[in-house]
Amino acid sequence: MMAQGAYSNIVLINHTDSEFVLDFAFMQPAVPKARVRARIISSPRHTKRLLRALEVNIRRFEERFGTIEEGDEPDPRLVS
Repeated sequence: MMAQGAYSNIVLINHTDSEFVLDFAFMQPAVPKARVRARIISSPRHTKRLLRALEVNIRRFEERFGTIEEGDEPDPRLVS
């Protein structure tokens, strides 16, 4: 079986004391509402491991291809 992928250009993150919910969505230009493509529910421990794995892989990517420019989008840590 071949795994399928879904393109996402936005992720909405919520959490409780026992889980994180990541809604991966696609926002089309000129369309005011994003469409959720996939929802991932994960334990806090696993979510932290995912964060560390992403940090390592972004560092490796930037070492090979150069710095990823973040653009003018608002800092997601400041959006509630």
